[in-house]
Amino acid sequence: MRVKKLVGALASSVIALTALTLAMPTSAQQKVLKVAPHAFPAILDPFNVTAYITRNHGYMVYDTLFATDEKGAIKPQMVDRYVVSPDKKTYTFTLRDKLEFHDGKPVTGEDVIASLKRWGARDTFGQKLMSFVDKMDAPDAKTFRLMLKEPTGIVLDALGKPSSNPAFIMPARVAATDPFKVIDDYTGSGPYVFKKDEYKPGVQSIYLKNTKYVPRTEAPSGLAGGKKVFVDRVEWLSLKDPQTQLNALLAGEIDMIEQPAFEQYSQLRKDARVSIVDTGTVNFQYVMRFNHLVPPFNNVKVREAAMWAMNQEAFLRAQVGPENEGMFFTCPSVYPCGTPLASPKGSEFMVKGNMAKAQQLLKESGYDGKPIVLMRPTDLQSIHKLPLVANQLLKQAGFKVDLITMDWGSLVARRSKKDPVEQGGWNIFLTAWVGADIMNPLTSAPLGGQGEKGWAGWASDAQLEKLRDDFARADSDADKKRLAEEVQVRAMQVGTHAILGEYKNPAATRKNISGVLKTAGSAYWNIQKN
Repeated sequence: MRVKKLVGALASSVIALTALTLAMPTSAQQKVLKVAPHAFPAILDPFNVTAYITRNHGYMVYDTLFATDEKGAIKPQMVDRYVVSPDKKTYTFTLRDKLEFHDGKPVTGEDVIASLKRWGARDTFGQKLMSFVDKMDAPDAKTFRLMLKEPTGIVLDALGKPSSNPAFIMPARVAATDPFKVIDDYTGSGPYVFKKDEYKPGVQSIYLKNTKYVPRTEAPSGLAGGKKVFVDRVEWLSLKDPQTQLNALLAGEIDMIEQPAFEQYSQLRKDARVSIVDTGTVNFQYVMRFNHLVPPFNNVKVREAAMWAMNQEAFLRAQVGPENEGMFFTCPSVYPCGTPLASPKGSEFMVKGNMAKAQQLLKESGYDGKPIVLMRPTDLQSIHKLPLVANQLLKQAGFKVDLITMDWGSLVARRSKKDPVEQGGWNIFLTAWVGADIMNPLTSAPLGGQGEKGWAGWASDAQLEKLRDDFARADSDADKKRLAEEVQVRAMQVGTHAILGEYKNPAATRKNISGVLKTAGSAYWNIQKN
């Protein structure tokens, strides 16, 4: 009898547990999108670094006032409508209905103003916009105003810039954080909620669908339009080895590789289980950045020597590979080739360089032979071979080079340091910019001459900044074209950075994944998993 009762009790418990399990949402019942991102976010403050993985994190969590569509047009996002005064000095914006932060509090004009102040202290384009702003205010909860010192046509372009660093909107209490200190509260109003309790640096970053998010009614286009979320959970999983990523994709253990290793495309193209998805609207550009604050690259002749030593074809063939012909392109312009402001003026030499001239310039510079620290990320497949080529070319020019390796997150953290090399600083790093970031002198962080207020490397040049100011005031396409060329010429004279060619790096997805948008950043809304 006791046995029968026990069996009956156990059976009842099993039934009850089964019913409870079915009633509860589980990861198996959820639609989970598993992604191998191109890197892993070590810094989560979207205003603190220009790293694209941090930007991507930002788009998951935050929203923007305006957004750039697939054709490059700026469209309202959080803004419902706006009015410009007859003298073009006052912009009045009205926020759309039902904007709400993840903590349940409404988004207000005060939140917008606090966010713009923080963004404007760090972002290159934001800094330029703020130089025109006299004051900002919020007449009521749904309204904010920008009052300018003088008219400029860059307001909407700045507020809707698509890539590092977009003008993400945070709660005022978070935005009040010192712009040069990293936030630790990631409350946003975007389509996903960051699961801080599940975040494991270097391992995983987890995002849940924001069920309270109200998307715009327009069809999605680029980063604009309705941000409809069709999955319950997005998991960024750190699978640092490219072969592990590939095996996981083919086995169905992950759904997407954001940027496959270039060596894998030939195999991926032949596999019926996989789709190759071109997610970019403009090509990427490879660049080499110098630290202008510390020797020897505080000397313009040393920077010139390094620039003349470069050869775009060498970088592109080593990194992208000759087997991917059609995915890389030499380009003499600091602005992406094929875009309105592209020009070879003043930068023609950057395509092939001249090693003999590089060697001569280095001799003339007085370089003392002290090794330069060249940083190499081991886990960012899209750029990890570039420093190897740079190492060879710099040595040929006469530099002594200390090539140090680290993961991308560590590199991003180190490049923010302004300390001498002996105290953990650096001399050179190489990276890539999405074309949308470098379309003009104001969006392009490498072209800034603001010194220590600018992008890592901290180039300082008053003439460069004046030209960028003139560009901001220009009201004709002809003037913008002329001034963009003058900025390019001056940047090459200053040695802001070296341009190393352009490339594509499409995503790879399982066949059951659809809706991946073509954007200037990475968007994880509109994606469906069937």
